[in-house]
Amino acid sequence: MGVACPSPNPDPSAFPRTVCSGRVRRFSAEYLEETRRGMWDQRDALSGLDLAARDRILDVGCGTGELTRVFREESDADVFALDADPELIAGVTADERVLGDATRLPFRNDICDLVACQALLINLPDPAAAVREFARVSSDLVAAVEPNNAAVTVQSTVDREPALATRARKAYMEGVGTDVSLGADARDSFEDAGLVDVTTTQYEHVQAVSPPYGEGDLEAAARKATGERLAEQRPTLAAGGLDPEAYDALRAAWREMGREVVEQMRVDDYERVETVPFYVTVGRVPE
Repeated sequence: MGVACPSPNPDPSAFPRTVCSGRVRRFSAEYLEETRRGMWDQRDALSGLDLAARDRILDVGCGTGELTRVFREESDADVFALDADPELIAGVTADERVLGDATRLPFRNDICDLVACQALLINLPDPAAAVREFARVSSDLVAAVEPNNAAVTVQSTVDREPALATRARKAYMEGVGTDVSLGADARDSFEDAGLVDVTTTQYEHVQAVSPPYGEGDLEAAARKATGERLAEQRPTLAAGGLDPEAYDALRAAWREMGREVVEQMRVDDYERVETVPFYVTVGRVPE
């Protein structure tokens, strides 16, 4: 069926490499854990998945396993986790971990009664192809939790931070090459795949920073002060039309903003709230 991994933390080199179709964006474990921190502290938006009644669940593009963990906690089902990145999936706890491509799932038809993903379709050049595969493998429900990154809001005690965050996000979205504002529009792919009874529920992921600061908060502030994240994103920003002069100006302003964040943290004055609208789209495989 797939590649079983009996050890809870296997060596990533033990996984066979899987070639993925299309250009898929990759992320570090650190980035995923930072951006998804506290994602499922509230789980009402997942009520349509009827998790307690599931027998076998597949989390596609599981990353570092935040949604996989929810499935394991909220159901008695066998939970499978699939990702194309052997280093990310090595740290995920699941009944079975499988290396694979979301658009060519290595499972037979109707093997699970729920196939789901979180923030995966926004990173695929052809999200509809993945949803068709989800529908093939599922005997009942398909679900996707996708953000609208164009509607992210930031509030901060550092006055310049919200505007700079918006400026950087817009430049990044211009160069990313996939629809990172997909959000509620994921339902179009569901309907095109022949899924029925499609519903969409909005869920706001709110990340707040305030004293006392955690280690992750301090590390994030330090990265702002160095402009590290912008440096990592420079190829994407350039692809979106940000020329070297504009990039240097943005990074200089970003680093100055980051130093102000650090200074406010030193006196426990810094507060920040970021709100990312997510949309939980659920569809049923027709009988």
